[in-house]
Amino acid sequence: MKIEILGTGCRKCKKLEENAQEAIKAAGVDATIEKVEDMKSIMEYGVMSTPGLVIDGEVKSTGKVLKPKEIEKLL
Repeated sequence: MKIEILGTGCRKCKKLEENAQEAIKAAGVDATIEKVEDMKSIMEYGVMSTPGLVIDGEVKSTGKVLKPKEIEKLL
């Protein structure tokens, strides 16, 4: 499973990445997290507000910091 965090490195983006790591551990899934900070790449997903959460190429959330339990449900 591939999880992408879309954002320019702001505080919210970093928190979403931390929460995603927690969710992966709690769910016990095999996943990699990749940060996408290039605005062109972010816009290719159609994301206009960051942070964004993408799981296996599908945008799951934009513009908010999901809690670990919320991310775990998406896994």
